[in-house]
Amino acid sequence: MPNVPELFGSMVFNQSVMKERLPKETFKALKKTLDNGEPLQLDIANQVAHAMKEWAIEKGATHFTHWFQPLTGITAEKHDSFITPQDDGTVIMSFSGKELVKGEPDASSFPSGGRRATFEARGYTVWDPTAYPFVKEHTLCIPTAFCSYTGEALDKKTPLLRSMEALNEQALRILKLFGKTDVKHVATTVGPEQEYFIVDRKLWEQRKDLRLTGRTLFGAKPAKGQEMDDQYFAALNPRIVEYMEDLNDTLWKYGILSKTEHNEVAPAQHEMAPIFSTTNLSSDQNQLTMEVMKKVARRHGLVCLLHEKPFAGVNGSGKHNNWSMSTDKGENLLEPGKTPESNAQFILFLTAIIKAVDENQDLLRISVATAGNDHRLGANEAPPAIISVYLGDELHGILESIKDGKPYSVNKDNKLTIGVDALPPIPKDSTDRNRTSPFAFTGNKFEFRSCGSSLSISGPNTTLDAIVAYTLKGFADELENAEDFNKALGALIKREITAHWRIVFNGNGYDASWVQEAEKRGLLNLKTTPDAVAHYLDEKNIKLFTEMGVYTKTEMESHYEIKLEKYAQVLNIEVETMLEMINKDILPAAFRYIRRVSKTVIDLKNVVPSAKASAEVALLTKLDCLTSELAEKAEELSKKHLAAKGESDVMAIARAYVDSVIPAMAETRAVADEIEPLIGENYKPYPSYEDLLFKV
Repeated sequence: MPNVPELFGSMVFNQSVMKERLPKETFKALKKTLDNGEPLQLDIANQVAHAMKEWAIEKGATHFTHWFQPLTGITAEKHDSFITPQDDGTVIMSFSGKELVKGEPDASSFPSGGRRATFEARGYTVWDPTAYPFVKEHTLCIPTAFCSYTGEALDKKTPLLRSMEALNEQALRILKLFGKTDVKHVATTVGPEQEYFIVDRKLWEQRKDLRLTGRTLFGAKPAKGQEMDDQYFAALNPRIVEYMEDLNDTLWKYGILSKTEHNEVAPAQHEMAPIFSTTNLSSDQNQLTMEVMKKVARRHGLVCLLHEKPFAGVNGSGKHNNWSMSTDKGENLLEPGKTPESNAQFILFLTAIIKAVDENQDLLRISVATAGNDHRLGANEAPPAIISVYLGDELHGILESIKDGKPYSVNKDNKLTIGVDALPPIPKDSTDRNRTSPFAFTGNKFEFRSCGSSLSISGPNTTLDAIVAYTLKGFADELENAEDFNKALGALIKREITAHWRIVFNGNGYDASWVQEAEKRGLLNLKTTPDAVAHYLDEKNIKLFTEMGVYTKTEMESHYEIKLEKYAQVLNIEVETMLEMINKDILPAAFRYIRRVSKTVIDLKNVVPSAKASAEVALLTKLDCLTSELAEKAEELSKKHLAAKGESDVMAIARAYVDSVIPAMAETRAVADEIEPLIGENYKPYPSYEDLLFKV
């Protein structure tokens, strides 16, 4: 058994290592950069780089890389060795402050939304000193931001850092109004729960769809799925135990606070949850977690599937984004307080979030919009595409009383009278949770449940930080100029809760009646990625992001192109894979089985001329009809696919996939899945759902 305290963070150049290895004055200077964002001087950078290099070599590193998050949604790295040639033909190991702080990878092949030509190759990576370097497989990885030669962000980290700073600035203004002038910094924190599937690698290798798209494009429903509810929190399979133990050990080495592990609802589905961290650090760590999950699985003859919906008919996988705000004094701004003053502050921040979510439903939906997540949202295990806020009965009642100007009984001893400066203590965790809500308050944080399992959480958290910062700015502008703060505060809260009450919903998000109710309330129901992205460049959204300094208009225009291009690319690969599997796997397998059954009939009649062979003939007739229908459906799908690819712009292409190609894919799959159970076990073209879900 590993010594976890010794193992934890052993491959991370964290503050403990820095303090031990850096001169005292150097560490103090670096600490100012870490804590206050002060510029890092070159002489300090050189000392840090030397200490970092020596530490990394001791850990077995021979190379270094600037580890960044391009707009592909995964991480990128270009490795350079520490070796420097000498005149005598030998080498030394060196690493300078300039190499630490700044790199220059080729930027030409990363997504830019058409804003950069292929020949415009220059891009820069810049060290994010608030995220600790780590050694991974003989390489020192330095977390960095990534920008173009012209200064535009080409990654997900740069906008996230901008949004965190915007929220910090506006939250400090609010806290100052409550007399908290000693608070110097407000940071958002995140704990992303990560769901995933594990399948046997040998079976995975036989499924072209899993290998190329991450999900099964075909697959008949197995005799047993998740209907028995016997997988959820059940005892772990021995192979899964070994995998999870190895996964934990690896994550702990990287300083990732892997805390919880268990079986999820669907067969072969599991979940890992970390303890929360500062948002940019948590985003880095979640990217690394997904990479480690896949690599560790390979070591055990397994494959980790992070697609949002790898199997039809069973639950998909999400990434529940537990988001909150905390001060450098240790105060969680989303935790109800024990005094009227602290609760007035809590209610104001809560009101800001409600307003931000209501006014920016489109941006939150866009932040989680992918082709994969479109399959999951609104299914029986995921929140709907409609954005709403769950508060729980207690908070719902309190805010409703403020809205309606009526007294509310918190408990038998405390009576809530309207007037925010007189709020009594609000019980924490006093209500049940709502797993059908996309944005649920859970005691001292909000759980944004709409994020897909493969998604980089940088995007959703950039949006969350930005929209809340923008709302807090409006509140601060109003309250700073108020003659009577308490009176103005009460009026603002009552006004905004009333104006945005439509977004609050404590009911069952899975119920079909909620769709009609949401429509009556005027809430958006953006079912697909193109539906959502169509709103991205709305004037209000450009105004919000540019005023907060999170994105430039040019960056937003490029994101619009990239989101739609990626959506179309995913569908293109899926359709091409479907057609190839039909022509090379499914139809040939069906034809072989038809020939086998036909021979059985002929052989039988040769022996018993009077034999009817009615069962065999019926099967042959059905298979003949289905194979003919499948061939026709495949031809129709191919034509619609070609027509979609021929559309004039990225939105038209994406819309053609939604309106024409995806329905054709569903019809084609339905026929193929009807053929699968009719074919003998030895003739099936690929491992079945039963194999994949129950043979780990």
